[in-house]
Amino acid sequence: MKKTFQLFCFAALVSLSNLSYAEDKKKVCVDIKDKTGASVKDAKGKVKQNCKEMKVHKKLEGTAVPEKAKK
Repeated sequence: MKKTFQLFCFAALVSLSNLSYAEDKKKVCVDIKDKTGASVKDAKGKVKQNCKEMKVHKKLEGTAVPEKAKK
């Protein structure tokens, strides 16, 4: 019983930690090109695209590193 309770608490903590570190995601699409560099089109005439989902990291603010004084 004690091990089951510990396992349940551990699973709850893991699921909560994943929610707190959720990052923003952005969908980025790039046109598919053939060997000659021309865009590839599908049967409807639209340009085919290769889309991926990327994480967007937040830029941290910081202070400038002070330069050392020359002797």
